[in-house]
Amino acid sequence: MSAKAEHYDVIRKPIITEKATMASENGAVVFEVAMDANKPQIKEAVENLFGVKVKAVNTTITKGKTKRFRGMLGKRKDVKKAYVTLEEGNTIDVSTGL
Repeated sequence: MSAKAEHYDVIRKPIITEKATMASENGAVVFEVAMDANKPQIKEAVENLFGVKVKAVNTTITKGKTKRFRGMLGKRKDVKKAYVTLEEGNTIDVSTGL
């Protein structure tokens, strides 16, 4: 397996929410990442895939909510998010290609 394919396994998709948009004004980008990914792996993946310099990586795990569907109980999946802060002058435009 190539290194690029491994990077795509670490970073699942960008997250575009109101909170993520506010973070992007401070030079941060939010990604959904694999649950077993650690901060150095996320940093390496973002730097190699997007060609930018990463300043810091903060992660958070959101537990899935229990929801009802047609009377049956179900559970949403747990999600790990990475708030990636970029060095000055570096940008990633996640809104293109949607």
